[in-house]
Amino acid sequence: LLFVLGTVSCTLFLAVNGLYSASDDVIELTPTNFNKEVIQSESLWLVEFYAPWCGHCQRLTPEWKKAATALKGVVKVGAVDADKHQSLGGQYGVRGFPTIKIFGANKNKAEDYQGGRTSDAIVDAALSALRSLVKDRLSGRSGGYSSGKQSRESGGGDKKDVIELTDDSFDKNVINSDDVWMVEFYAPWCGHCKNLEPEWAAAATEVKEQTKGKVKLAAVDATVNQMLAGRYGIRGFPTIKIFQKGEDPVDYDGGRTRSDIIARALDLFSDNAPPPELLEIISEDVLKSTCDAHQLCIISVLPHILDTGASGRNSYLDVMLKMAEKYKKKMWGWLWTEAGAQSDLESSLGIGGFGYPAMAAVNARKMKFALLKGSFSEQGINEFLRELSVGRGSTAPVGGGAFPKIHSVEPWDGKDGELPVEDDIDLSDVDLDDWDKDEL
Repeated sequence: LLFVLGTVSCTLFLAVNGLYSASDDVIELTPTNFNKEVIQSESLWLVEFYAPWCGHCQRLTPEWKKAATALKGVVKVGAVDADKHQSLGGQYGVRGFPTIKIFGANKNKAEDYQGGRTSDAIVDAALSALRSLVKDRLSGRSGGYSSGKQSRESGGGDKKDVIELTDDSFDKNVINSDDVWMVEFYAPWCGHCKNLEPEWAAAATEVKEQTKGKVKLAAVDATVNQMLAGRYGIRGFPTIKIFQKGEDPVDYDGGRTRSDIIARALDLFSDNAPPPELLEIISEDVLKSTCDAHQLCIISVLPHILDTGASGRNSYLDVMLKMAEKYKKKMWGWLWTEAGAQSDLESSLGIGGFGYPAMAAVNARKMKFALLKGSFSEQGINEFLRELSVGRGSTAPVGGGAFPKIHSVEPWDGKDGELPVEDDIDLSDVDLDDWDKDEL
């Protein structure tokens, strides 16, 4: 078994090396060089995020190489093995392969490339983006590299979101905090610390926004706050330590670019985050707010309460909660409704009228969905979500291209259902002999 696994891993490794090589004009990008090559560059970049096992990626490879050769010296063309470097793919919201992004004047806001997969289409899009970038520079709307550098040193790189800690303030802020703290111990004279400072500052702002302040980046001047430096055995600068409630601090030994720091912070956030809420679709606001706020929303349609009772329904909800916990790092939204309560929504997702329980994963931005084909069980749903998470599985457009009208309904009270009470009908005054026989 070990030999087989080793063979598979070697095969995958060879496949990784097989897509692009040093002799190509495609620049291989990793978390180590991405910041320097792309983010700090004044050039326009086209970057493909791929997985070596992905058939679409393999078919794109020769076209991507041709485009890179044609654009050499004009536009930079790169590729990221996002299967190998998941932190980098995750930072740019890559969920399927291949994903192509255009990094223009504002490197912090990459644009999705939606064009064709031929070298001609790729080159056309690159030149169009380049024309826009040059025109913006000409009109003074963007300063190219100087604009990027300015955001790095002021807007994205000032220290407003880095929390300065001291011997006096450290314990009350960090120890026993419910938040996760990443703390840099630095010395003002240290060159490496000066190099890290703008990366740390830019990461602090991004992490604060993406984790809603649940992961905090801080800094301690270890030459002034010697009690803290002694307590945590600080011998070199910069030293970064991670503090979590109830655990001993651990050293951060990852990369020193903002993308590396952000990736680790988001991992820490998702590890410590509670599982997402599982909400019943009782109004249009619940559906829209959940699906608009998440990359995917997982919608289950459960059988009518009269078909399952409370215990049966709760068993389905328990399965969903377990899957929400398992996939909480994806930060998806989780919703459910009862069969028939939102019949228009069911129809738009191809569920309508049969086969309950059912599940659909919806991308509200693209208005596309995928349906669970397997069993509504931990195993069946896990396989379905695992395929989605690596960009596999067939999708279809949401019927009508938008969510249909959502009816406001009373939330489930947690009880078994009751049959509707029928009105008593008094037949004492009805003379059946008077009815027209043709009407019977």
